[in-house]
Amino acid sequence: MNGKARMIFPAALAAALIGLTGCTSSMSNASNPNNPITTQQTGKVNVMLSDASTEDWATIAVKVESIALNPQGGGSVVTVYTAPSTSPFINLVQLDQLSEILGNATIPTGTYTSATLTLGANNNGTSCDVLLVSSGDPERGFDEPAGTTVPCSQIVIAGAQGSAGSVTVPLNITLASPLTVTTTGSNALDLEFDLQNPALLVEHLPAGAASPTWAVNFNGPVRHHPWPDLTRIVLRHHYGQVVSVSTDNTAITVAKAFPVHPITTPETAIVDTGNTLPILADAANGTLFYDLDNGNSPTTITSFASVATELPNLFVRIAARYQNDGTLVATRIYASSTFDNVWKNPEGHVLHVNTNNNTMWVTTEDGGAKHIGIGVNTNFYFQSSNTVIGTGPTFFDGLTPGGLPNLARGFKVNVTIDPLSTTTPATALTVEIDVARYAGTITSPTTTDFDYARTFAMADGRGGKDDYSGSLNYISSSSSNTDQAGTAVDGFYWWDFAFPTLADTGASAVSDFVSATSGSVNFGGEVGTLRAAGFSNSAFNDPAATDSWAARWTDLLPTAAPLGTVTTALSTTTDSFTFTVPVPAAAPNNTPVATPVTVDLDVTSGSATLVYQIDRQGGVITVTPQDISNPATLATVAGNLVAGVPVKVFGVPQVSGGIKAYMMFYYTHTASTE
Repeated sequence: MNGKARMIFPAALAAALIGLTGCTSSMSNASNPNNPITTQQTGKVNVMLSDASTEDWATIAVKVESIALNPQGGGSVVTVYTAPSTSPFINLVQLDQLSEILGNATIPTGTYTSATLTLGANNNGTSCDVLLVSSGDPERGFDEPAGTTVPCSQIVIAGAQGSAGSVTVPLNITLASPLTVTTTGSNALDLEFDLQNPALLVEHLPAGAASPTWAVNFNGPVRHHPWPDLTRIVLRHHYGQVVSVSTDNTAITVAKAFPVHPITTPETAIVDTGNTLPILADAANGTLFYDLDNGNSPTTITSFASVATELPNLFVRIAARYQNDGTLVATRIYASSTFDNVWKNPEGHVLHVNTNNNTMWVTTEDGGAKHIGIGVNTNFYFQSSNTVIGTGPTFFDGLTPGGLPNLARGFKVNVTIDPLSTTTPATALTVEIDVARYAGTITSPTTTDFDYARTFAMADGRGGKDDYSGSLNYISSSSSNTDQAGTAVDGFYWWDFAFPTLADTGASAVSDFVSATSGSVNFGGEVGTLRAAGFSNSAFNDPAATDSWAARWTDLLPTAAPLGTVTTALSTTTDSFTFTVPVPAAAPNNTPVATPVTVDLDVTSGSATLVYQIDRQGGVITVTPQDISNPATLATVAGNLVAGVPVKVFGVPQVSGGIKAYMMFYYTHTASTE
């Protein structure tokens, strides 16, 4: 990832998910003749956030001040989430393809066509409402040192408005399809911050500056896609404090607990008593209950009767899943009298795997990492299931049939340390794999599998065996799956990163994937050949890979070409241009000459290439999206995209040797060439 306008890779999806389950109560609301919202019928709303990972950041934290739904045809907005008086940070990096529940609300039934998301945007130079902390081991070329908290003075929040102390970024998002709330149905609203979008975090090194400035831009990377089935949502562990136990001992009520940022020692929490959530014990299969203050053996409970007197006021970390009726059932509960005791069991992405000594490092939100030992009795789980998928070094050291590691750098995990462990590093009691994610360059795609190759920087000196290469099977064509819109599908599917709602599913998905990933592009010079890249979400014990991993889906990431300059101007007849990555003056004499590469743009409405104009004047960075599906806008862009203009292209190499661009930046005025 060269260049200062950087794609976060493998990057993230950050979503605000709102699941709706039916109930009835009384609430008044203004109505209008186009959308008769009743004053008596209401539905229950559970508010959540989700996202995916990034190699370069340990924390990308935002403050969600409120979320509201807007009725069809107008009328009073309906607020479904309001932050507590001390607005907490929410670290999007921890929510790798997972959903985090914020709370619930009761709203009028009716049809809603848009949502308003309000984010904190205060920045007084010393504290601000966006927090960036670099990873413990960023990728090569990343300009923030490992574990660095970016000073607020180096963060610019685009679109901020309001007076000092109450500055926000309001985002009005049109729903891809109307959301109808009923008293008996269930639904979900997904407002997605696309952290894969290079326009979300734009890096710029001002002239004469020693450190980069990061422009945070929410206009464009936030969108909506439907999510019709709550049971298909994979939930992040829920952190909270128990408020009460139901009189029949079937459920607990939990107030949401947010960790304090920046992280403290010991870590404390902001408890949001205004947003509580009922969670049931698993009466049929049993919930595993871990007392982190005493002992290391879980108790299986089918109700809370045996722990009812001790639970109130305890801090908990809960693995739960939605049921068809919208209720939440806990599969595992970890409890302690202090938040720090729950918190110090690391949740994060695997940073290093060392099978020589059976240890791993897991990222922490302060940019560091926790060293964890794998013992002979360490149990591995997948997501919210209580079925053990492997134990000890046998699983930890193992490989897939294609040669990829069973547990790889980049996997999202929750680790529970054995409270009785006396080893250094401490031994893991359990490791829950929330997301099994392989990523890298894609080669040799066939109708049964494809190869991944990944090399990591390993710059932090901790040591590991992280680099991997090998093949990954597709899940069976008969295996049930869920596309990015929450719709049930069978077998493997894939999509181009900018268009998750246009997933390629069905019988031709695999053959189409083979065609899409077989190309390459040669820039000559020091760049050489670039190939397709992606990241895959994997399922365990699919018929296509017994007791191993197989790809459920692949997000085909656009390869980030280095910063170059336009060679041949954009033609509105062919919707293409050429650019060259110059050979540095200091390059060896035998370096191949730079080769112009053709870039093809898509101007089709709904799937057009995402084009952003980047301006810098007087130290102010402006990121302006350009809708090239509009002929007039395309003509304007063509007038700017002429020979010599710096460009940053993100796309998929084609068999023809060109790039199909899914996103691009072009720089005007005082252009950044860093």
